[in-house]
Amino acid sequence: MRNEWVCGEYLSSRRGEIWDALVQHTVITVVSVLLGIAVAVPVALVARRWRWLEQLVLGASTVVYTVPSLALFSLLLPFTGLSATTVVVGLVLYSLTILVRAIVGGLAAVPEAVVEAARGMGYGERRLLWQVRVPLALPTVMAGVRVAAVSTVALTTVGAVVGYGGLGDLIYQGLRTLFKPQVLTASVLCVALALAVDLVLLGAQRLATPWRRGLPA
Repeated sequence: MRNEWVCGEYLSSRRGEIWDALVQHTVITVVSVLLGIAVAVPVALVARRWRWLEQLVLGASTVVYTVPSLALFSLLLPFTGLSATTVVVGLVLYSLTILVRAIVGGLAAVPEAVVEAARGMGYGERRLLWQVRVPLALPTVMAGVRVAAVSTVALTTVGAVVGYGGLGDLIYQGLRTLFKPQVLTASVLCVALALAVDLVLLGAQRLATPWRRGLPA
């Protein structure tokens, strides 16, 4: 097999290996983002409910994001071992910085005039949250989800240090052996996956916010 950046023989002979790495990368990304959303929503709602917690929550999530990924994965190893769980937990922690800020920011940006009008129509706090605040905050929240998802696609490659980096495993192996077609193929697929994820979420955002379809994303 020729060690050239573009090598058709590599693509044909390693098709299964490439596909498995892509699937693992996608699964880790999707699971991490979904878990991040599941954690970020209640945390952000609590922060908005008790305002004195808001800066504490945002500050804590920012501190986590400043920890280098290699160091964070290493700190998790004693608890989760050399497993995909280590990567997922680390990615969830990183995503919280973006997701919590997006949700808090979106809720804070809801016009008070709209809130007061809804209260005047007899809306209780729960109904006000889910039928007024959340729909109006959704564009900002979805923008945050898109950023978090693309960031997660990139950070998943670092999971190669524990053997669960998806396409990152191929990149790491290719760099170690100086095998050019493997490095290029995995890198291109990683970029393509990030673009595909962003496009899917952009479509979901437009479906969820039909009143904004005429505006730029």
